[in-house]
Amino acid sequence: MMNKFKTIVLVLIMTLSVGMFSQTKEDALKDAKTTSKATLELDFKTVLKHTLPSVIDMMGGEDAALTLLKTTFDGMKTQGFVFEKADIISVSEIVEEQGQQRCIIEGFNQMKMGAQRIKSKSYLLGIYNETDGYWWFIEAKQLKNKAIMDKVLPNFETSLEIPDDDMQMEQIED
Repeated sequence: MMNKFKTIVLVLIMTLSVGMFSQTKEDALKDAKTTSKATLELDFKTVLKHTLPSVIDMMGGEDAALTLLKTTFDGMKTQGFVFEKADIISVSEIVEEQGQQRCIIEGFNQMKMGAQRIKSKSYLLGIYNETDGYWWFIEAKQLKNKAIMDKVLPNFETSLEIPDDDMQMEQIED
C-alpha cells in the first residue's frame, strides 16, 4: 500500500515538473514578445523589467538606464531611424546550468534610416527569474565579449549554441 502511494506521488511530481518546464518555454516566448513590443512602443520600463539586472547596474541603475534608452532612441529618431518590425521567431530548448534555467531567443528586426533598410536576425540569452516568475534577457552577442561578461555574468559557462547576429542592408527603391 505504501509503495503504491509513493509511486503515485512520484508520478504526480514528475508530471507537474514536466508541465512547468514546458510552460516555462512558452513563458520565455511570451516575455520575449512583450519585451520586443515594448521596444517598438518605447515602453522602456517594461524593457528594463526584462533586462538582466547586472546590465542595468552597469548602466548606472534604473533611472540612468531609462534616461540612456530615451536619449538613444530620441537621437535615432532625430536622425530618421525608424523601427518597422521587431518579431520573436523562436525559443531554443531550456537548459538548467549553473543554477539557472536558460534559453536562446531568435529575433528579427527591421529598421529604416533614410533610403536604407536594415534587416537583422539577432539572439538573446534568456535567464529565468525564479523569484518574480518572468524571464530576463541580454543580447547574446554580449556573451562573446569577455570584458562585459566578467561584469555581467562572472564565470559564465553554457552548453547553448550562441549564433552570430546576421545583418543586411538594402537600398529602399521608390
